[in-house]
Amino acid sequence: MAESDAPFDRWHKKYPKEGDVPCKCGTKRNPLYPSTDHGRGQQWQARYTDPNGKTRRPAFDTWQAARDHLDEVRVQIRNGSWVDPDLGNETVEFYANQFLERRRKRNKNKNTTDTYDTHIRVHIIPFLGKHTAKTLRRKHSMALVDYLIDQPTVGGVYGVQIFKTWRILVNYMIDEDVPLPANIVSRIELPDVEERVKVSLSPEQVNRLAAAMRQVEPRFEVFVWIAACAGLREGEAIGLKKTSVEWAEGLLYVEEQRQGGKAAKLKTKASAATLPVDAFLIEKLREHIERFPRLAPVTRRAERDRRRRGWVAPPDEGLIVTNRYGRPVSSRDFNEKWRTAVRIAGLPPETRFHDLKHFYTSQLGASGRHDPKTVQALSRHARFSETWETYAHPPRAVEGVTVTTFSGLFAPSDTSEERAA
Repeated sequence: MAESDAPFDRWHKKYPKEGDVPCKCGTKRNPLYPSTDHGRGQQWQARYTDPNGKTRRPAFDTWQAARDHLDEVRVQIRNGSWVDPDLGNETVEFYANQFLERRRKRNKNKNTTDTYDTHIRVHIIPFLGKHTAKTLRRKHSMALVDYLIDQPTVGGVYGVQIFKTWRILVNYMIDEDVPLPANIVSRIELPDVEERVKVSLSPEQVNRLAAAMRQVEPRFEVFVWIAACAGLREGEAIGLKKTSVEWAEGLLYVEEQRQGGKAAKLKTKASAATLPVDAFLIEKLREHIERFPRLAPVTRRAERDRRRRGWVAPPDEGLIVTNRYGRPVSSRDFNEKWRTAVRIAGLPPETRFHDLKHFYTSQLGASGRHDPKTVQALSRHARFSETWETYAHPPRAVEGVTVTTFSGLFAPSDTSEERAA
């Protein structure tokens, strides 16, 4: 604490100059000479140097209050419990922006970061953004829940998701040493919500869904088969490359996904795998590549217009599925087509692409050909050893396994009639 153990009187000069006139605060025996701050603000400063080497000068109304503060600080510094009083003086909005920026700099999952960004900017900042962080209390978390419940555009499930983002942000502020109560987000009563009912698809429904997608956007039909017969997520299917297929051996290398049209890391390390797949899927992939060139053919007039505009074809990234202009498929475009295909196929409107992954797992288990541990590995639900990073491709999900589950499930399509149509 190296400044002084005694409070400092900022209203009076410690070393008066000749000719200074004493003020009425002193006595004849002990005259006091006014400083330039005389009568302004609080009189007594508790001066000390904090553990970070910064000079601190908090002011108090009385000498005793300043003295008590110095005694308290001395004990805190000695036992290591001293907390920087400046921590948490920024607003919630400041820490929220810092939280999002750090996630982006550290290349965290883009979809997750975008979800946090939406929750924070659309809901959390408008309600709590201007509050000073260190003044937050449990009542603010409870008020946020009430606010979300009253919003007509926020459903029960979505409101719970937003509160989970708030909890993550609060924990971030605590990690940044903002002095917050331990119970600020604990035991907060959230609205009861019904869990989403998972759509359990049958082989006949998957067939209908593929036929509907063939009607809506033929280029996207193969996505249905990739998910249903290999269990790939949407971003993984969009990012699947021709070099990711071991055609002769019937393997898929799941190595990356696409987010916002760009290559991105997989959801987790466990998502990376070398998957043995059914010959049925390999044949579907071959048919797709043969039927759909990367760039869809255009009329002569369109070709002349392109040359006149100086149109340059996008680079070939080796993706199995592209849009008709040779670019990566956007999630927005695919999801629009997906909802239309679901409706045409007569499936429940809440049917998600991820339900095809559930179909994949359930069919593997129901086939009786694979034990539960093998199904878990093929579904990429297990944790892989850290040695996976040493391979040219991720380690094979299961050694010595051949998958033939899906060949007998679906009626073979008459590709010649489709092409003629």
